[in-house]
Amino acid sequence: MINRRLLLLGGASMLPAFAIARGARAADPVRVGALFPLTGGSAASGQEAKAAIEVACAIINDSHPELKGLPLANGAGLSNLGGARIEPLFVDHRGDPSVAQSQTQRLITSEHVAALFGAYQSSCALTATAVAERYGIPFIVSDSVAANITSRGFKWTFRVTPIAGNFADTYMRFLGEMKQAGKPVDAIAIVNENTDYGSSVGDAVAAAAQASGIPVAIRIPYVANSSDVSAQVLQLKQKNPSVAVFISYASDAILFMRTMKSLNYLPAMIIGDSSGFSDPGFLPAVGEISQGLMNRSAWSVGAPGSLAAGVDAIYKAKTGHAMSDVSGRVMQAWFVLADAINRAGSTEPAKIQKALQETNMPQEAMFVGYRGVRFDQTGQNVESATYLTQLQGKDYATVWPAASGNAKLVWPMSGWNK
Repeated sequence: MINRRLLLLGGASMLPAFAIARGARAADPVRVGALFPLTGGSAASGQEAKAAIEVACAIINDSHPELKGLPLANGAGLSNLGGARIEPLFVDHRGDPSVAQSQTQRLITSEHVAALFGAYQSSCALTATAVAERYGIPFIVSDSVAANITSRGFKWTFRVTPIAGNFADTYMRFLGEMKQAGKPVDAIAIVNENTDYGSSVGDAVAAAAQASGIPVAIRIPYVANSSDVSAQVLQLKQKNPSVAVFISYASDAILFMRTMKSLNYLPAMIIGDSSGFSDPGFLPAVGEISQGLMNRSAWSVGAPGSLAAGVDAIYKAKTGHAMSDVSGRVMQAWFVLADAINRAGSTEPAKIQKALQETNMPQEAMFVGYRGVRFDQTGQNVESATYLTQLQGKDYATVWPAASGNAKLVWPMSGWNK
């Protein structure tokens, strides 16, 4: 084994940086590179992800026995590494795939992180995971959903979050139930931003609609971060679908709602595909004119005494606000990674990879709506699932499936109409 201390002193300077040994002394902190958009158009979500990781580290590194069933909450630190603390090394990729690529390489070759984590935008996850694959470093994808992230035959990428196909299936099952209940679901529209995320989810929704026999009246791909969406809204108004599914980041989601109000167009229901609709900036900006809008979310606070309620209470105490879909999915994924590192009992990449491959977390260890965590050969969590929520007043309430809901669905949405 190469002595890392000698390398840092220059004793093995001719070796390539990626060959540096990653074995750590028992009490050494375990550092994980966390890549998110901490500035730019999606900064609010990136900052929320950062807060979620910081709270997760506080739970892991300090004992929280009240969180029964949550891996690593009962002790202090990573027990199989002598109580070592887990520490994130945050990097701002600004939503730029090239920055995500270069920063991933720096985290591996200069910072010698044990694993990588991120990255919100799917386009950034695609480039970052490619670098991790080349160097043989485990990368946990917490919240990026483009299908092609886990369809490239990679062995070092593990995605915890539900993906495009899961969301599309959820939407069609929900709309099928609504149709049976007599709601108008004659046709849908799909409006998606045109990067990897929007295109992937849009394709999945279109395919699922066709399989379910639900007509797609129109599909409108648009350029992300647009300054004017009047033309797109007028297209929607002309087709007048029963339901419009939006796959948009924050600035676009806000702009669409404002433009729809100004042009006086509102379908019976809007379904937002999380992202921009879960962004912390969305509700303060347009919550009053978006009443009844539906949004997918893996997060629901749960009943008093539940694991979700306990985690939410700690998050609120440390951040001053409640958890959401973004923070819930990111935090859950962080616990999956920390648990794997602890079971590996090592910071050696291959041992962490093996532990991730063997992961089999039960539903009882989940504080989001997943059935558990178990990775298939592609690295995708096959136990992923999601709820549907609805904006009722100042916040989203879980309304579907009804058995998991904490509020009753309202149809049609009222939007800006009081």
